[in-house]
Amino acid sequence: MATVTVSASPQIRKGAVTFKGSPMTLVGPELKAGSPAPEFTALATDLSSVALSSLKGRPVLISATPSLDTPVCDQQAKRFNEEAAKLPGVAVLNISMDLPFAQRRWCGAAGADRIKTLSDHRDASFGTAYGTLIQELRLLARAVFVVDGAGTVRYAEYVPEVTSHPNYDAALAVVRQIADTR
Repeated sequence: MATVTVSASPQIRKGAVTFKGSPMTLVGPELKAGSPAPEFTALATDLSSVALSSLKGRPVLISATPSLDTPVCDQQAKRFNEEAAKLPGVAVLNISMDLPFAQRRWCGAAGADRIKTLSDHRDASFGTAYGTLIQELRLLARAVFVVDGAGTVRYAEYVPEVTSHPNYDAALAVVRQIADTR
């Protein structure tokens, strides 16, 4: 007889962020520095599945954005793409609910060849594991996470107003510190 594992209902965080001033509900836990990094699987632009565990042993910077087709998301992904050139050995990811085809188009148009774009559209594995899924919109809230090579969250930022920029300098300082101590 097969055993079925039933996961607990995801945590619901009403009013955790705002979108254009309106309170939004986030689905999933609020991660903090020191938390174990939850496993997730998302789609690459070639439709292959990418799991966080496939990057174990490397520092990972995860940039979560609602959609690459919006100005702030575009700027955020471009900034982290530029910074990735200065972060050898660090995996730099941008994850959104955009379809992989749209992400591939954006990468080509933006000349973004240093970050890996991932799509969470299929099952919101990342959004629910990292507490960034906006229930009302089925988009990801803007957030940045830094995970060390051992799989521990070393930095977590949930941007309070989704249409605002994250604190790039704070996230980059943490990822540089981790990369320098490897």
